[in-house]
Amino acid sequence: MLRPSTILRLLTIQRVLLRYGLDEIVTATHLFRPLRYFSPGWWRRNSHDESLGVRLRMALIELGPIFVKFGQSLSTRPDLLPKDVAMELAQLQDKVPPFPSEQARAIIEGAYGKAVTEVFASFDTEPLAAASIAQVHTAILKDGNSVIVKVLRPNVKKRIESDIAVLYAMAGLAERFWSEGKRLHPVEVIAEYEKTTLDELDLLREAANAAQLRRNFEGSTKLYVPEVHWDYCRKNVLVMERIHGVPIADMDSLQKHNANLKRLADYGVYLFFTQVFRHNFFHADMHPGNIFVDVTNPDYPRYIAVDFGIVGTLNTRDQYYLAENFLAFFNRDYYRVAKLHLDSGWVPAETRLDELESAFRTVCEPIFAKPLAEISFGQLLVRLFQTARRFNMEVQPQLILLQKTLLHIEGLGRHLYPQLDLWETGKPILEEWMKDRLSGANVLARLRQQLPDLNETLQDVPQLVQTLVQQAAEGRLSFTVRDPAINALRKEVAAAARYRYLAMAAGATLIAGALLIGMEVKPEWLGWTIGGAGAVALLLGRPPAA
Repeated sequence: MLRPSTILRLLTIQRVLLRYGLDEIVTATHLFRPLRYFSPGWWRRNSHDESLGVRLRMALIELGPIFVKFGQSLSTRPDLLPKDVAMELAQLQDKVPPFPSEQARAIIEGAYGKAVTEVFASFDTEPLAAASIAQVHTAILKDGNSVIVKVLRPNVKKRIESDIAVLYAMAGLAERFWSEGKRLHPVEVIAEYEKTTLDELDLLREAANAAQLRRNFEGSTKLYVPEVHWDYCRKNVLVMERIHGVPIADMDSLQKHNANLKRLADYGVYLFFTQVFRHNFFHADMHPGNIFVDVTNPDYPRYIAVDFGIVGTLNTRDQYYLAENFLAFFNRDYYRVAKLHLDSGWVPAETRLDELESAFRTVCEPIFAKPLAEISFGQLLVRLFQTARRFNMEVQPQLILLQKTLLHIEGLGRHLYPQLDLWETGKPILEEWMKDRLSGANVLARLRQQLPDLNETLQDVPQLVQTLVQQAAEGRLSFTVRDPAINALRKEVAAAARYRYLAMAAGATLIAGALLIGMEVKPEWLGWTIGGAGAVALLLGRPPAA
């Protein structure tokens, strides 16, 4: 049952959408549809002269951080949205209305326990950028270093938790009443989203993420990560080196500096696969507002990343299966793709391998040997989703960040160099990673890492063997086999036994009724009632046909 606060928030969402003239969204959302009849006309803004993109952007800003982030994600896919709408939503990446600078100063002074002037040689009260969760000011430290100061928005956690409660309510309803709900695990998806979003509210965590990414790409000519000034970092205040570069979305400036856009697009794909597979630590919020370009050497431009609130990692099993899947796709080995999906447990074990192979071939074959301008991962994901429905493929919540990052990479690649061949760029990187992973040196290195744990385990083996032998000698050793098929058979046998007992009882009741009728026992209805009860019990207790 929905809590009153959740119902109130749903009504607020409806009111805001209607106020900005977004009736079509209200109509399309079945949960809200009956409520639109109770929405007074005065809630609606007199702003229908404004474009759909402007109205949508303003509505998302008013609805708060969760909705702004949704708009940010949409803005990276101009191939899936009208161009004017995508351009408007792109402003959500760093042009959200700022909160008052007096509040920012108060938050900073509360974090340090001293005046801003005692911490910084200078502090710019005018924000450099403002986003959904925090805003950024520039400053100069006492030692002369130029830095940015990131400050969390006041009361942002409370607003986010309120909206996440709404998402949980919607996910719970979907899981309960929607036919696809159990397969898509909406509650688990929201839980994963909640974790990453709440992690963003801890700026010490973001600082640690930035430091790790900086170490991973120390000395790289493809990516630069600014330095963290740890002495000035707090849970709600982050201080980092100030960088200077061209925003990735500013194509005019990139072209003016003669930046090699093809090489830059290739670097983007390289960085994605390197972070995911070689480092297993990837920047998972790579929208254009967080990416700049160092054009000091325009023929070899370098990415500069900012905003490290969301990063992703994969467990070894998922990492391996993803790499194998990518390589199988690149090699058009659809049998291998299908088998990997079965082996990983992403589809039910009873799925027919040949049918799954054929389905993947049908979906993926048309996209190969085409430039990125002619294909879309968004459209491919839609078709794969349709295939997934047919085979009851379950959503993997732990892979959502990876999918989001891949979509961002496609958006960047399409923006920079539409002819980029994602497959041609990514395949050699994956092949090299797989080769290194299976090399003798790597296998030995992993064995050395696991040796201490193995040594501890081996020391426990004699005691374990002695315990097993003693239990066997005393007749106390038993094994439990857990298998879905055995459990189903056990239930079937139990149901059959219950039916036999019911049938015997019902048969006896029927015979007793017949004897009473035959012996003309008074009252007459007694025999007919008992016999009828036995007949009905036999009919209703009959087990379903196999």
